[in-house]
Amino acid sequence: MKTLQTTFFLFVFVPLVNSAPPIQQESLQFYEYDTDVTMGSLSQQDYEMQSKDLRKDGINVSLDTSLRLQGDDSEGNVPPTKDTNLPTCLLCVCLSGSVYCEEIDIEAVPPLPKETAYLYARFNKIKRIAVSDFADITTLRRIDFSGNRIEEIEDGAFSKLLLLEELSLAENRLIKLPVLPPKLTTFNANQNRIKSRGIKANAFKKLTNLAYLYLGHNALESVPLNLPESLRILHLQYNNITTITDDTFCKSNNTRYIRTRMDEIRMEGNPILLAKHVNAFSCLRTLPVGTYY
Repeated sequence: MKTLQTTFFLFVFVPLVNSAPPIQQESLQFYEYDTDVTMGSLSQQDYEMQSKDLRKDGINVSLDTSLRLQGDDSEGNVPPTKDTNLPTCLLCVCLSGSVYCEEIDIEAVPPLPKETAYLYARFNKIKRIAVSDFADITTLRRIDFSGNRIEEIEDGAFSKLLLLEELSLAENRLIKLPVLPPKLTTFNANQNRIKSRGIKANAFKKLTNLAYLYLGHNALESVPLNLPESLRILHLQYNNITTITDDTFCKSNNTRYIRTRMDEIRMEGNPILLAKHVNAFSCLRTLPVGTYY
């Protein structure tokens, strides 16, 4: 009986004991940092050695990343440069027939969309206006070139602008006026270098819609001739005007003539005593602003 019990014990329990894996043979499973690669069947010593390598590699990666970031920062600090060769509506602002090219340092009139009605190109470095600048743009109604460096305007530069009503050439370097388009209502050439010989005798005669004429702060020696009846405001302050005739504003051969539309004439800052030319203002509803005594 004892023999049978011993045999049964060996037959049942011994296989169970042999099938259990020893503790020292347990396999350790580790994952390398930031990867999906399994590091299988490592001993504790191997794991510690590879962990040190990982930490070392991690430091190197951090340094490389830091250097790359520093490089990116240095590139980001480079100041942007102005590219004046860009298409007009990228360089300027184009909005519903209006083109705004203000304070962008352009040196010439940019090509304009054909439907442009209003051009604002103030405070740039434009030196010259050519006939070709507006040859194909017949829809313009207002142009503002104030605050540029314009010295020359080609003959006929504005001749095709039959719809143009407002033109400003103020604060430039002009010494003479161009031929002006016929439908102008407002013309501003304040603060230039224009002398009387730079204005043709009939420069304004045919401008029957001209209501506002600004020629202050120039070098005029006399009031322009043949001013249109449509004028309401005339600014001639701070020139070098020394003489006025009875026909400058009025008509010496018609004592009943009245300039009904003229509201304001400014002549202060000129070396002329207006009181000496009383008959020159007889047709005006208000006397010019200036020095009388």
